[in-house]
Amino acid sequence: MSTIDHTFDPGAAAGTDSGIFGLPDRPEDAAVVLVPVPFDATTSYRPGTADGPRAILAASHQIDLHDHETGEPWSSGIAMLAEPTEVRAWSVAARAAAEPVMHDPDCGDAAQRIAEVDAICERLNRHLETEVSRWLEAGKVVGTVGGDHGTTFGAIAAHARRHPGLGVLHIDAHADLRAAYQGFAWSHASIMENVVRRVPEVGRLVQVGVRDFCTEEVERIEASGGRIRTWFDADLARERFEGATWGAQVTAIVDALPREVYVSFDIDGLSPDLCPHTGTPVPGGLGFNEASHLIGAVARSGRRIVGFELVEVAPGPDGDEWDANVGARMLYKLIGWALRSRAPAG
Repeated sequence: MSTIDHTFDPGAAAGTDSGIFGLPDRPEDAAVVLVPVPFDATTSYRPGTADGPRAILAASHQIDLHDHETGEPWSSGIAMLAEPTEVRAWSVAARAAAEPVMHDPDCGDAAQRIAEVDAICERLNRHLETEVSRWLEAGKVVGTVGGDHGTTFGAIAAHARRHPGLGVLHIDAHADLRAAYQGFAWSHASIMENVVRRVPEVGRLVQVGVRDFCTEEVERIEASGGRIRTWFDADLARERFEGATWGAQVTAIVDALPREVYVSFDIDGLSPDLCPHTGTPVPGGLGFNEASHLIGAVARSGRRIVGFELVEVAPGPDGDEWDANVGARMLYKLIGWALRSRAPAG
């Protein structure tokens, strides 16, 4: 049960030392607990997502707290944990080990470096699964804020162990189904391959907005026997050009999901004008309102959003906070729809 501070004014300006969205909530009292993961080891195009949680926290103070679609998510209590210093240290060490391999896969000590990166990532996986499980056991809605996409395996695993048969709604420009991309078992490009292969409790992976992928990934989807359902961005666009509505497409996507859903939201699933500094931007993608409508349709269908993650938000140079601004607003939508999906009917 959350404890609401009735002296808090949701219309007032946020204090610079306040919590996420300017809220005063403690994790112990909040309905929603956000776990930051300042880790960016294997982003292969450009780094920066380790600073995503910090940038989102700062940008969140500018968001008005009444949401036209989801109402007053703030009133349930939302708190973000402090960044773990050890996770940022692991990120620095893993990035230093990974970069020479990413620049030259045939460098003389590549095998040693890959093993070092994988070992650090496995440590992170265990840490995150333990941390997320702790808050789930306390009855919280738990969201993870990355960080590169490879960092969230432990969070997905924690939710799936608790909800066997779980469906993962994966919004992303990339399929993330590569096996050990660039040699790294826990690459950001391999997160969903690891989930499907290592977490049998995940019943179905439903992907939306995918527009950058390789033959290996297409073959992985086709060989999954329907466990992986992918709505490619080009197909969605073509159908709309020929008269389909986004509403009808969303209905088909949601129908493919089981009753309990975890939302894995990579910010590059959006159009790159909304996330220009993300690690691997790709033309195409969803608009902000299209993405919110999709997540909202999950809640409106009677399905339950049991958890979520937002990853790959990277602040721009010279203080450019646009990516973080968009990320903070999408995070608030994810929170709002997750809470709405748990509200009693009627």
